[in-house]
Amino acid sequence: MDWQVIAGTTAGFVGLLIFLYLRKGKGASKKAERKIALDPKQKIPFVLTEKEVVTSDTRRFRFALQTPEHKLGLPIGQHMYLSAMIGGQLVVRPYTPVTSDDEIGYFDLVIKVYAAGVHPKFPDGGKMSQYLDAMAIGSKIDVRGPSGKMTYVGRGIMNIKNNREEEVRVCKKLGMMAGGTGITPMLQVVRQILKDPEDNTEMWLLFANQTESDILLRDELEQIAKQHPDRFHLWYTVDTPPQDWDFSSGFIDIAMVREHMPPAGDDVQVFMCGPPPMIKFACIPNLEKVGFTDQQFFAF
Repeated sequence: MDWQVIAGTTAGFVGLLIFLYLRKGKGASKKAERKIALDPKQKIPFVLTEKEVVTSDTRRFRFALQTPEHKLGLPIGQHMYLSAMIGGQLVVRPYTPVTSDDEIGYFDLVIKVYAAGVHPKFPDGGKMSQYLDAMAIGSKIDVRGPSGKMTYVGRGIMNIKNNREEEVRVCKKLGMMAGGTGITPMLQVVRQILKDPEDNTEMWLLFANQTESDILLRDELEQIAKQHPDRFHLWYTVDTPPQDWDFSSGFIDIAMVREHMPPAGDDVQVFMCGPPPMIKFACIPNLEKVGFTDQQFFAF
């Protein structure tokens, strides 16, 4: 039998044992856990308590949970749905908070507000982002979750749901390809990895945007890269770069994948989150060209 097959099988088996151990441990302490704020089967209203202007079109929203002792209850890698009646229609959008279950009593969302009348392809702008921006302190938004097919368990182990089956994958190197607001689930994973002293996963992030000003959470990403130069490798590409731009320009291509993603291998996984055309026409084809299989990448 080929040694790579043996290595891959062994790594998967070891990962499964660790995953089951971690899940068992979580179950054993379930009684001592805090109350969960989210409910996957029904909407829960949360009160807006703070609103911060991050940039001219980016906001940080803080919502209070039911009590100061509740935790959100959102596994790393999953998202939740915000819903509201806007213009007489129900609008539902998925979001990933920039906070985690380590923050008690609240959650934060960082959202880019897409104003109406700015982009010719989207004359109405972002309905939900404009709605959130117009919310008054003390008003409520309905939230349902958690939702999603992937959970990052920790220490390079991820659990992926395919229909009713669960697949456990293991990696030592994690590539991440994000577009626009798709950065939020990536940042959630990055933070979780770095806060665990026993998680030695090495990470690469290729972050695509239309312009330099569109780069969400840039200060935090660059601070992480500065603090962890051997663990977190950061690169940008923008459609319309300024003259003094030091990074890539244009859509994600094979050269960017080769230079700014880890090489394909049995111990490598790649996460993707962004507009569907980016995933379908830029990310997946170029990953496949450099040797990745569909068992080595996952789109949120």
